[in-house]
Amino acid sequence: SSLVTGVAILAVATFLSTPEGLAQNDESYDVVIYGGTSAGVIAAVQAKKMGKTAVIVGPDVHLGGLSSGGLGWTDTGNKAVIGGLSRDFYHRIWKEYQKPDTWKWQKPEEYGNKGQGTKAMDGENRTMWIFEPSVAERVFESYIEEFDIPVHRDEWLDRENGVELKDGRIVSITMLSGRKFRGKMFMDATYEGDLIATAGVDYHVGREGKDVYGEEWNGVQTGVLHHRHHFGAVDKPISPYKVPGDPSSGVLPRISTEHPGEKHAGDDKVQAYCFRMCLTDNPENRIPFPKPEGYDPDQYELLLRIFDAGWRETFGKLDPIPNHKTDTNNHGPFSTDNIGYNYDYPEASYERRKEIIKEHETYQKGWLYFIANDPRVPEEVQKEMQRWGLPKDEFTDNGNWSHQLYIREARRMVGKFVMTEHELQKKRPTPESVGMGSYTIDSHNVQRYITPEGYVQNEGDIGVSTYGPYEIAYGSLVPKKEQCTNLFAPVCVSSSHIAFGSIRMEPVFMILGQSAATAAALAIDSGIAVQDVPYAELREKLLKDGQILEYDGPIHRAGVMIKDLEGIVVDDLQAEKKGPWKSSGAAKKYVGHGYHHEDKAADGNSTVTFAATLPEPGKYEVRLAYPQNKNRATNAPVTIHHAGGAETVSVDQTKTPPIDDLFLSLGEFEFAGDAPAKVTIVNKGTDGYLVIDAVQWIAKD
Repeated sequence: SSLVTGVAILAVATFLSTPEGLAQNDESYDVVIYGGTSAGVIAAVQAKKMGKTAVIVGPDVHLGGLSSGGLGWTDTGNKAVIGGLSRDFYHRIWKEYQKPDTWKWQKPEEYGNKGQGTKAMDGENRTMWIFEPSVAERVFESYIEEFDIPVHRDEWLDRENGVELKDGRIVSITMLSGRKFRGKMFMDATYEGDLIATAGVDYHVGREGKDVYGEEWNGVQTGVLHHRHHFGAVDKPISPYKVPGDPSSGVLPRISTEHPGEKHAGDDKVQAYCFRMCLTDNPENRIPFPKPEGYDPDQYELLLRIFDAGWRETFGKLDPIPNHKTDTNNHGPFSTDNIGYNYDYPEASYERRKEIIKEHETYQKGWLYFIANDPRVPEEVQKEMQRWGLPKDEFTDNGNWSHQLYIREARRMVGKFVMTEHELQKKRPTPESVGMGSYTIDSHNVQRYITPEGYVQNEGDIGVSTYGPYEIAYGSLVPKKEQCTNLFAPVCVSSSHIAFGSIRMEPVFMILGQSAATAAALAIDSGIAVQDVPYAELREKLLKDGQILEYDGPIHRAGVMIKDLEGIVVDDLQAEKKGPWKSSGAAKKYVGHGYHHEDKAADGNSTVTFAATLPEPGKYEVRLAYPQNKNRATNAPVTIHHAGGAETVSVDQTKTPPIDDLFLSLGEFEFAGDAPAKVTIVNKGTDGYLVIDAVQWIAKD
């Protein structure tokens, strides 16, 4: 669901603020938010806190989206960059768990305090990051009551004629029920992006090719096997055919016979969806897994082959939440992710989406029932699954099953600014920060295909570091000005597929919902387009309200922060790299968030250029940073391009750098003021791993 906020010409804005002339089914607000996700609720709260009227309208019956739909094992990343109302939500969760009545099935001390890298319950900061779905929904509803926010549930946007536009602004949106909502600003807080699409705003579905934004991790990723959600994690290759090894026998269910596409090519496929299941092993609160309507055991034949190959990690993502419950996510090559069955979901009709959701429910309930009951399942796996069931006290109006399918990615706006892996990995700066993310760049599998060797494999699962927290641009929340001047998209943000893999976390959606609502209020007050909101004014208000816009706190234990170094420093993340380089952070000391190395190819195909704009011409000492190891190259060729030409220095990277165990001086050189200073390194003829970390220029008198 989304909050779209638009500022009109003052005369129009004045008209919209008055109820005169409104039809019986019309309602008018400052900010109309379409969608009741976590972002939508937080946006409405912020709008009310800034003195604006706001409404939430959308298909949702239950508020909170995934945050109340089963995703209780919060994907936080670095909690230090979660501020404002997003942090307030987790504070309110903490307050709920201070009540003895909340611990119905378990004592707090029995639960423990395990979270994602840090404590689940942070008493010092009065926050709690892991919780039950029903508790999260209770918190979202408390916001609605406290801030007196009108909510219209089970209202579906008329996607053909439901958006009224005038002079590049949305005037009103109309539901299939006939209800019309007028506003000065509008926000699309849905996972699907239906409002931005109906308004005629540019968007993208699927993966961009590598050439679109120059990203290493976008497009088809055949051969890339991150995590353990692929068939390479199984002890032996798995045949995709009904009769193993016999293509003429036909292909097992849930395996595509199509070519996966060339590596790095774009496609229109989206990463897999699933339900984040809430399960329990408490006999008093447990319902045995039901046999779903339409159950077909043949759909799980591939799972049997994985079991036969020795796979025993079925329960690897039954993450514990309070009261003997879990947040259960996909884990392994054939798990709860329904790979390949969601490609048409983002742009599908409401009727077709309901069919897709039902298919996912049938598949996932069938997966549970199959493991718990089919006699062909290994006994030890089956007995463990029989310990679990659906909790009687969760999702009580939906058969104890989550009301929210995990729409990991659908439409993504192509707005004023597009976030890419370059911003997330700090390869280039991000303009006008309105919040931060920090979670790993994470895409689930996109397709399951047959390899040229005749085996089954998954493709699309990516886990790549962002090298610490990153900033998110204001321009990624708003469309291009020529398309709409009063609309925000804090969920379907303007980003590439691979960048969205990190941005798409629930705490970040809440952060961006608050920032969007803040900008909406400022645009209303000034009578301007959302693209023209003065950033200085927006920034001041966001900081005042507790948003975190930059991060200068501690990074990895071994990293030395660039701001603490003398002179001009260019990190390996900002350097221009060509050829196969791999990132690492295993060394005891390095600059920034890590370093890169190549694989002893010595073929001249891996090159790197460190380029700096120096403040003035003159003499500079040039230093090279590299983490020493005995397996490094003893003859790394480092070329300094200076005013007098170029000079190559051979560096022995098996020796510890003499300056703070971090830098080696390459010498002093004159640099002109009309050309960038450059240092290049190439792996031609090197006799070990060639490592790159940073280059430093220090002015000499």
